[in-house]
Amino acid sequence: MKKTQSTIKLIKEPKKDAIIKLRDVWKTYKMGEVEVHALRGMNLTVRAGEFIAIQGPSGSGKSTAMNLVGCLDIPTEGTIYLDGKDISKLSESDLAQIRGKKIGFVFQQFNLLNTLSAMENVMLPMIFQRMEKKEREKRARELLTLVELGERMHHKPTELSGGQQQRVAIARSLANDPDVVLADEPTGALDSKTGISVMSFLQKLHREKGKTIVMVTHDDGLAKYAQRIEYLKDGQVVECKGKCD
Repeated sequence: MKKTQSTIKLIKEPKKDAIIKLRDVWKTYKMGEVEVHALRGMNLTVRAGEFIAIQGPSGSGKSTAMNLVGCLDIPTEGTIYLDGKDISKLSESDLAQIRGKKIGFVFQQFNLLNTLSAMENVMLPMIFQRMEKKEREKRARELLTLVELGERMHHKPTELSGGQQQRVAIARSLANDPDVVLADEPTGALDSKTGISVMSFLQKLHREKGKTIVMVTHDDGLAKYAQRIEYLKDGQVVECKGKCD
């Protein structure tokens, strides 16, 4: 009977307030006959409403961790929970559905479509969730106003500055009201002054809207915006600074 109870404890799902949890996660890539271990038993917990930074040198596993947390890939070994559900072995189509509803992405290079206006770029994720056109337009206007681009919503990316493009990308990341916003080097393509402006918007989302934000960065200055910094080295979390458990 004791063995049964112990086993139950081992497989028990994480607490409800843990919106993301990685347990002993490995990611191995095969390059010919060589195996490359990008993650080596990584453990990480992100609670709802937190702003955390994942930091580490090149090759530490930051991008791989981001892809797994963002449902862009599945682990070779280990378990990943998103909002209490095991997503470790889901199909690509199931992962895509989760991405569309639960996660918003902000990329270093913005990844906007130059043939579409700012408003159309923000509306795009909502199309895939089959939202009605009037509702898409209303929400896009609200989000662009939130990031202070209400007067530029009909401009195309090529008519906007780098900082404005990144703010469009932030608005787009919120299109489907995701639980988590993943920011991958969000100011990497911007000058320092514009970068500070962009980070202020991410902080605003966290403080005023209660969004959970996971940011990957190599920049010490950016990492300081987070409540907690998780340092990666050789595919493992080796140190935590800030509000750590």
